[in-house]
Amino acid sequence: MGAELDGGWWIEPTLWTGLTNADRPLREEIFGPVAALVPFDTEEEAVALANDTDYGLASSVWTTDLSRGHRVAQQMRVGMSWVNTWFLRDLRSPFGGVGLSGIGREGGDFSLEFYTEPTNVCVQL
Repeated sequence: MGAELDGGWWIEPTLWTGLTNADRPLREEIFGPVAALVPFDTEEEAVALANDTDYGLASSVWTTDLSRGHRVAQQMRVGMSWVNTWFLRDLRSPFGGVGLSGIGREGGDFSLEFYTEPTNVCVQL
């Protein structure tokens, strides 16, 4: 990677298999080049597995059936859900998670409220 990167902490992209939703890597919000493959038999099971977490930043649904993509994306308990893509975003659209992944939204008009601290001033005349 070159001398300037030799002392860094680098993690190679990793794909886990053989884990269940009870395993620690699937219970925590990990920011890194990692993912887990968990098999499922039905759409309902896939949604239940994905929503079985305290976190909810984003989801990505991959399918050849656009109707299914819309249906599943709407069932995900996340702040952002993509269909057949990842991290495609207009900066005017809301960005943020649910659960332990955050409160509030950034982006577009949502930023005004997110970064505003309202003050109520009452005056008796």
